[in-house]
Amino acid sequence: MYSSKSSPIKLFCFPYAGGSAMVYHSWKMGLGTEIELRPIELAGRGRRINEAPYKDLREAVEDVFAMIQKETQQSPYILFGHSMGAMIAYELAQKIRKEKMPGPLHLFFSGKGALHINRPDEKIYHKFNDAKFKEEVLELGGTPPQFFEHPELMDLFLPLLKNDFRIAETHRLKTIEAFDQDITVLLGREDDLNKAECEEWVKHTSQSCHFHYFPGGHFFINDEQENIFKIIRDRVQQYSLSKC
Repeated sequence: MYSSKSSPIKLFCFPYAGGSAMVYHSWKMGLGTEIELRPIELAGRGRRINEAPYKDLREAVEDVFAMIQKETQQSPYILFGHSMGAMIAYELAQKIRKEKMPGPLHLFFSGKGALHINRPDEKIYHKFNDAKFKEEVLELGGTPPQFFEHPELMDLFLPLLKNDFRIAETHRLKTIEAFDQDITVLLGREDDLNKAECEEWVKHTSQSCHFHYFPGGHFFINDEQENIFKIIRDRVQQYSLSKC
């Protein structure tokens, strides 16, 4: 039980590979007063730039869990992650359940196919040489080209970005343990995801699975913010704090 029925619902947001908490800072004005935005800063970027990058996704989840553990017991909350961030949100929610702590009201998985699907033709970005990696990442969008044009930025950004791709691409889901909460899946129509990767998210919840498709590729979240805000606000309005 939470200590206050008047607490706003916290929205913990996890960034994509190479991203920092800054990618969500512009969301604050669009979410309304019922939602408290909590962008999560991962190790190796932003104000944590001097910290060592994660060895694997599990280490990232343990780090995030330690950061938000207290808050999740004080007020209702929702998890949102895009791409690698969706993987962190997923595994974090599983850990919270195993720890028998208050779970999220809702889960948003953005820009990521169902985690149990392993495609044999999937690109393994972190194994590309630097030139090929740069080419492929720029094609994905989301990464400003200037990061690759200045040696000082390359020295800082490239190792972190490649490491993020590595921990995401080497993480495998062994079994499906369906959530008890509704989930919402946000996807770009031009992203490199097949039908099964999109539709099989339904296996990850015993409740409702909502799908929203947007124009654009992997980084549709940069151009569809207003529509995403509305979806989040609509979901939040479904939850009365009396349920917490």
